[in-house]
Amino acid sequence: MKLEFKRYPVIGLLCVAAFALPFVLPGEYAVHLAVVIGINTIVVLGLNLLMGYAGQVSLGQAAFVGIGAYTSAILTVKLGLNPWAAMIVGIALSAFTGLIVGVPLLKLRGHYLAMGTLGFGMIANIVLVQWESLTEGTIGIMSIPPLALGGFALDTELRMYCLVAASVILCMTLATNIIDSRVGRAMRAVHGSEVAAETSGVDTGRYKLQVFVLSAAMAGLAGSLYAHHATYIHPGTFGFHHSINLVVMAVLGGMASIWGAVFGAGAVTLIAENLRLFQEFSTIAFGLVLVVIMIFMPTGIWRGASEVLPRLAGLHRKRTVGPRAADV
Repeated sequence: MKLEFKRYPVIGLLCVAAFALPFVLPGEYAVHLAVVIGINTIVVLGLNLLMGYAGQVSLGQAAFVGIGAYTSAILTVKLGLNPWAAMIVGIALSAFTGLIVGVPLLKLRGHYLAMGTLGFGMIANIVLVQWESLTEGTIGIMSIPPLALGGFALDTELRMYCLVAASVILCMTLATNIIDSRVGRAMRAVHGSEVAAETSGVDTGRYKLQVFVLSAAMAGLAGSLYAHHATYIHPGTFGFHHSINLVVMAVLGGMASIWGAVFGAGAVTLIAENLRLFQEFSTIAFGLVLVVIMIFMPTGIWRGASEVLPRLAGLHRKRTVGPRAADV
């Protein structure tokens, strides 16, 4: 795969903004939320490549997050492996699982594929619960060591934020260049029509499998980062509910949009966090907020804002310049 690295000024501005963000946030809890948003963004980036660009629906993405998290946790807590090495193994195992699962599942299409990935997610969650000798069952795995650079432990929210922000920027750069490459054009062709793409000589099966494995690897990276950030994991975190939340993030932010992944992950995470005040009504309130957003921004937050803001700016110019000057 040949990647053409572009948009360096944009990437540079993104780096500056990302690393300046924690210094303007109101407190440590806000930085913690930024870390969670960053971890979710990594998963949604992979999901956007899979669903938004290649048109392959997945309702089991949380399973790959869980594989990455549990691999890191088991290797570090039970076997004493270096956390960085455990993270690499977690990413590799998630990608390998994506390869093994993707070969049969990607022969399905439409809602059959969605049901197949949903079934895989449910099976993976059952394994995490039932394989108690390895995963500790519903109790979960505690005392997961934080990542460290030499003797410098990434055990604070600010330090972990820097690592997560760097990971997000790396994944966004990779995703952007894939989209701009021949692989990205092939993915869009598959999304438009698999039959037409095959007729044009596109190996649809190979490209679908590649993007499926890549999205699984990104989810594994996010899972490993989550495990070493939270230092405690349990199967409930990686169940069906989380998979649906990830899909909602992708749709809400805007499908086939790299920046949409950031805005979708941020919006859903912050909405869910603020609606905790409603306690038993939080699910209803969350649903209502999502419905309102989708009614007024059906293409997602990022694309919706990019469509609305120029219109508002045009109206403002007309009012400022006046009708005669505007007509001229």
